[in-house]
Amino acid sequence: MKNLGKVLGYLIMIFFGVVILFPFLLLFLSSLKNAKELFRTGMNFSISLSTLTFENYRELFFGSSEYMRWYLNSLFILGVQVPLSIIFSSFVAYGFAMYEFKYKKIIFIFVLISMMVPFEIIMLPLYSTIGIMGLFDTYTGVILPFIVSSFAIFFFMQYLKGIPKSLVEAGRIDGCSEYRIFYSVIFPIMKPALITMVIFIAMGVWNGFLWPLLALTTSSKFTLPIGLSTLFTPYGNNYQILIAGAVFAVLPVVILFFRFQKYFINGMISGSVKE
Repeated sequence: MKNLGKVLGYLIMIFFGVVILFPFLLLFLSSLKNAKELFRTGMNFSISLSTLTFENYRELFFGSSEYMRWYLNSLFILGVQVPLSIIFSSFVAYGFAMYEFKYKKIIFIFVLISMMVPFEIIMLPLYSTIGIMGLFDTYTGVILPFIVSSFAIFFFMQYLKGIPKSLVEAGRIDGCSEYRIFYSVIFPIMKPALITMVIFIAMGVWNGFLWPLLALTTSSKFTLPIGLSTLFTPYGNNYQILIAGAVFAVLPVVILFFRFQKYFINGMISGSVKE
């Protein structure tokens, strides 16, 4: 009976694994079709060796589009925004979790409210603000408004509640400064939560479309989602190039997840452990 339950569990996991991988496999097979074959058969699993081609990838990397430029732009924004957001957000969460100060609850309520406000509501004030600061069409204008995440603050705070405050007090007794205690004692303990939030924030930054679309106007500065959207032109839609570009676009987030999968799972469950 125990073995039957285990087999049933494996079958359920295989089923959901196939369901999850199905869109990616469909996307990859479709990227190997030329434009004529793609319009004739659509996105499906029917593919013949006679029509199989890597021309879409050649056109993508060596053609007229600025695909690699957009890819590097997205990697740059990802590489700057994610570390800044993790550092500042964890720092703020540490203050909320470990210190008592006046109006702490009121300030934290504002943090929670900001987490619930849809981006579309703050979009225009942000747009005006970066305009006043002269940050239009700059990567700073794309990154600066999001170097602190209210969701990350809340997530880190819940995790830090499970860490004994006696560690902080022990650090103070040893003569460590508050910054030294945070970066040398608390920060390493937060590793599962940090990596979990890195994956969440990285996915948001990598797939971000609306804000970079508003903040950037020069084609060579576009991020990957905006660049791919420009492949739709009034003179014809390059669906085959777009699909090939989408295949490579998902790779960084997939690699990030599988590389840190163990920490991601630990980070998701360890927030429930309390002192």
